Amino acid sequence: MSQPTQSNHERQWLTQETLIAGFALLGIAIHLVMRFVLESPHMDWPVLVVLIVGGIPLVWELLGQLKKLDFGADWLAGIAIVTAAILGEYLAGAIIVLMLSGGEALERYAAGRASSVLEALARRVPSIAHRLEGGVPVEVELSSIKIGDELVVMPHEICPVDGVVVEGHGVMDESFLTGEPYLLPKAPGSMVISGAVNSDDALTIRVEKLPEDSRYAQIMKVMRESEQKRPQIRRLADQLGAWYTPLAVGVGAAAWAFSGEPGRFLAVIVVATPCPLLIGIPVALIGSISVAARRGIIIKDPRVLEQVGECRTLIIDKTGTLTSGKPALTEIDGVLADSRVLQLAASVEKYSKHPLSQAILDAAKSRGVALVAASSISERPGQGLTGEVGGAHVRITSRNKLVKSEHPDVGQIPPVQSGLECVVLVDESYAATFRFHDQPRAEGRSFIQHLEPKHHFEKVMLVSGDRQGEVDYLAKIMGIEDVYAEQSPEEKVEIVKAQTAHSKTLFVGDGINDAPAMTQATVGIAFGQTHEITAEAAGAVLLDPSLRKLDELIHIGQRMRKIGLETAIGGMVLSMVGMGFAAVGLLPAVAGAVMQEVIDLLAVLNALRTSRPKNLSDM
Repeated sequence: MSQPTQSNHERQWLTQETLIAGFALLGIAIHLVMRFVLESPHMDWPVLVVLIVGGIPLVWELLGQLKKLDFGADWLAGIAIVTAAILGEYLAGAIIVLMLSGGEALERYAAGRASSVLEALARRVPSIAHRLEGGVPVEVELSSIKIGDELVVMPHEICPVDGVVVEGHGVMDESFLTGEPYLLPKAPGSMVISGAVNSDDALTIRVEKLPEDSRYAQIMKVMRESEQKRPQIRRLADQLGAWYTPLAVGVGAAAWAFSGEPGRFLAVIVVATPCPLLIGIPVALIGSISVAARRGIIIKDPRVLEQVGECRTLIIDKTGTLTSGKPALTEIDGVLADSRVLQLAASVEKYSKHPLSQAILDAAKSRGVALVAASSISERPGQGLTGEVGGAHVRITSRNKLVKSEHPDVGQIPPVQSGLECVVLVDESYAATFRFHDQPRAEGRSFIQHLEPKHHFEKVMLVSGDRQGEVDYLAKIMGIEDVYAEQSPEEKVEIVKAQTAHSKTLFVGDGINDAPAMTQATVGIAFGQTHEITAEAAGAVLLDPSLRKLDELIHIGQRMRKIGLETAIGGMVLSMVGMGFAAVGLLPAVAGAVMQEVIDLLAVLNALRTSRPKNLSDM
C-alpha cells in the first residue's frame, strides 16, 4: 500500500508546484501590462500577491529541508525571495518564484515517472485468461489460475503465464522480454513465457507457474525495486550552488557584522541572486532540448543533457541497438553450389510462414537468384517444410529433427556455431546448412571505436539476454571486450548498479527487459520507437534507431553542459564582483538589482547559443 501513497503524494506536490508556476507567470504578465500599457500606480500588487501566495509555500518547504544541510541553488533563491520582499523588489522576487516552482515541478515530474512505468507494465499483462473447462475456453480472472490448468492463448494475445504448449503450432514474439530478435516457432512441448505476444494461431498451454511467479511478474518486481533505489542525480545548478550559496550568505553576513548596517547584507544577497543558475542553465537546457527534438531525439528528463557528457562507461544491449533486430542469412555451408541450394530453398520458403523464411527470400533476391515454381508444398508439424521444385524433392528442417530420426547424413552436418540454423535436404540427401545472424549495424564498429578519443569513455560493455555464441559473434565484429550474455533483467540491474558505483554510466537498450537496468544507470536511453515501458523508463528516446543519433545526443549534452557552465560560472563571477562592491557599501540594493538584471541578460544571451549548434557528429 505504500507505493500508491507515495505516488499520490508526488502527484499532489506536482499539482501544487505547477499551479504556483502558472500563477507566478500570470502575475508577472499582469504586472507588465499594468506597468507599461496602463501605467497604473498599483502595478506592484500582482507580483506582491505572487510573492505571498507562491513564495511562502516554497520558502516553507526549503525551511523543512534545513536539517539536510544541502545548500543548493534553491536555498539562495529562497533567501532571495525573502530579501526581495523586504526590499520591495517584487518583480524580481516573482521571477525567482517562477523559476523555483517551475524547476521543482519538472524535477518531480521526472522523478515521478516510476509509477507510470509500473502502470504501463501492469496494463500490458492481460487481466483475464481463457481456461479450458469441459473442452470450452471460458474467461476467468488471472488470480483464479492454478498450476496444471490448460489455457488457450488467442491470436495476437499476450501470454498471461509461463507454461508449455500442449496443442497447436504457431509463432511467438518474445523479443521484448528475452532480447532475442527472432519470432520463435511454438509446437507441443515448447516453453512459453508470460508477456510474449502470440501470432496468428491459437495455442493451448499448460500452466507451469502461477501468474505472480511468472517471468513477467518477476520483471515487474525488479522494476519496482529498481525505481525505489533509483540513483539520485544532483542538478548542475545544485552542484554549483552548494558552494556559491554559503559564500554569498557568508559575504553578506560579514559585511553586516563589520559595518553594523543590515542593508549591506540585503544588497549583497540581491546582487548574489543566482539567476545565472536559475535562469541561464534552464535556458541552455531548453535550447538543447529544442535542437534534440528537431533531430528526432526526445529528451524526457533534462538531467540527461547535464549528465550524458560526463558518462565514462557505456553499457549497451545487443538486439536492435548494435544490430538491426532482424535475422539475415549470413552463411551457406554445404555440398551443393550456393546458388543452386538457395534457389531450391527459397522456392519453397516463399510459401512458408516460418520466422526465417523472409531471411532466405531476401538473400535470394539480393544475390539475383531466380525462384522456380513449386509443384507441391507441405509444412506438417514436426516434419519441417517440404516441396517439389524442378523435379527435386526439397526438405528444410532442423539439426535436432534429423538426429532424432537417425538420418544417415547427420554426420555430414557441420558442428554447431553461433546464430540460428536450418538444414536443407535435396532428394533426402544432405545439401547445406543455412546460418542466420542478427545483422550488425554498419556504423557500429566505428561508433564504438570513437567513443574513447572523442567522448572520453573509458569502458564499453555489451550486456544482452541473447545466447553466448550470438553475443560473442557480435562483440568480435564491434571490437568490444567486456561481454555479458544470457543476462536476465535482474542480472542486468546488478551489472549496471556495480558499474554506476564506480563511474557515471550510459545504458542503451530497446526492450522491456532493459527497462529495470535503465533506471539504475546515470543516463538511460531508449533506442528507436520502442515499447512504451522502455520509453517511460528512459531519460531520452531516439526516434530514429541509429548510432549516429546516439552520437548526436552525446554531443548535444556535452555542448549544453559546456555552455551551461560558462553561463553559470561567468554569471557568478560577475555577481561576486558586485557582492564585493555591495559588501563595502559602494553598491546599494537598488543598484545591485539593476546590475543583477544586466548579468541575467548576459547569461540568457550566452545560454541561447545552445539553440544554434554546429556539426553534431564526428563519426
